[in-house]
Amino acid sequence: MVDVTHPDTVYGSARAALAYGVRPVIGTTGMGVDQIKDLAEFADKASTGCLLIPNFSIGMVLLQQAAQQAAAYFDHVEIIELHHNQKADAPSGTAVKTAQMLSELNKNYNTPEVEETEKMTGARGSQTEDGVRIHSVRLPGLIAHQEVIFGAAGQAYTLRHDTSDRICYMPGVLLCIRRVLPLKSMLYGLDKIL
Repeated sequence: MVDVTHPDTVYGSARAALAYGVRPVIGTTGMGVDQIKDLAEFADKASTGCLLIPNFSIGMVLLQQAAQQAAAYFDHVEIIELHHNQKADAPSGTAVKTAQMLSELNKNYNTPEVEETEKMTGARGSQTEDGVRIHSVRLPGLIAHQEVIFGAAGQAYTLRHDTSDRICYMPGVLLCIRRVLPLKSMLYGLDKIL
């Protein structure tokens, strides 16, 4: 089963699929941390493969891997994700997954240099526990875009991925359909099967 529906229905559909031995490939984002954890535990108990893929684009996986490499050398980073104005969740699952991959380095980012005052709530975006800031933009005319911007004294390093056509997701979708069959548990992220 390939699910690219809506955050309100994806958890129930995926859980039902696993209960019946159907191996879900989930491209819908917006599930809560507890739902993801529960789904992983349920897939383990059922010994049934499940893939939770925030972004099916191979180019995005490469951006995330490059961001992990850069994070070893930069202590300041912010993520800007831009999507069409009909996207139901913010931040995007892709931005969340990117921040989680940066967290794997077990370091704190964006140590404050001054005491900041937000004149408007949310102006500085959301912030992960280890300090990565995520900013979400929703506008018509966009499909899916993400920037990871690193900063250090005298330099900035920007990684960007742009989607101009949803066709870019198909190689990842097909790869997931093929790779979910032998799995006996849930994997989170396209990077886990490349």
